[in-house]
Amino acid sequence: MEHQTVGFLFDLDGVIIDTESGYDQFWGDQMRRAFPSEPELFRKIKGQTLTEIYNRFFPDPSVQERITAELNAFERDMPMPWVEGFVEFAESIRRAGYQSCVVTSSNQPKMQSVYRQHPELRSLVDFVLSSEDFHESKPAPECYLVGAARLGLKPEQCIAFEDSLNGLKSAWDAGTHVVGLTTSLPAEVIKDRCHLTCPNFKNIDLAQLVETLMITKH
Repeated sequence: MEHQTVGFLFDLDGVIIDTESGYDQFWGDQMRRAFPSEPELFRKIKGQTLTEIYNRFFPDPSVQERITAELNAFERDMPMPWVEGFVEFAESIRRAGYQSCVVTSSNQPKMQSVYRQHPELRSLVDFVLSSEDFHESKPAPECYLVGAARLGLKPEQCIAFEDSLNGLKSAWDAGTHVVGLTTSLPAEVIKDRCHLTCPNFKNIDLAQLVETLMITKH
């Protein structure tokens, strides 16, 4: 298979950088404050843009202003370690002649926080698409359709990496080959929404992955 016929699409949080526990804490606190009878509500917003979260759960502009200020302060200081093995895997993609793209619901202010901690991200992937690049966020498939198009490929020529239920549905419905990372949810929860599951990137063999997934049919 020629290299240019395969592309790689990566979610950000819980896939490239390990921020899920931090966001669970932040949004868990926000949701419990606003909806004390639904303590697990924060799990349903994974993969959604801030605008969508506000429209659905916090329509009051004054509440939005408060949460935005708290979120900005939180993101400036939150740790953003790489998910294990990602840097090496991204480097192997580039060495093999493939292209890659980050597809995230995070906005540009958040991405600036990521770049401050990881300026090398820009050289590890070819493109970074954020919430400003999409009209609809996950679980809608638009972001992965846009990501594939940015690589000049069809969705079925791409391998997408996701961890949340919204993200997995987005990548699956777009028609990509989906790898589910178990950084946020156990394999038994996500296995029906992806073609393969793995804990991280540490032991993924790139050539074997391409050979396996690109012959797998939806």
